[in-house]
Amino acid sequence: MTVEIPSPASRFLKVVCRCKNEQIIFNRPSTVVRCLVCGSVLAEPTGGKGRVKARIVKVL
Repeated sequence: MTVEIPSPASRFLKVVCRCKNEQIIFNRPSTVVRCLVCGSVLAEPTGGKGRVKARIVKVL
């Protein structure tokens, strides 16, 4: 008997801010995520998947 393990619904994302800073964020944030260099908003919570406002480079 084979048991399938479900894959997670949430992911980590590597994003690039407009100041060219690369940062790893969670795609379901519970608080506003800001850039560590310039302070601009990278993602906002929406109750489920967050609203990502930066350019996504890679899904980890």
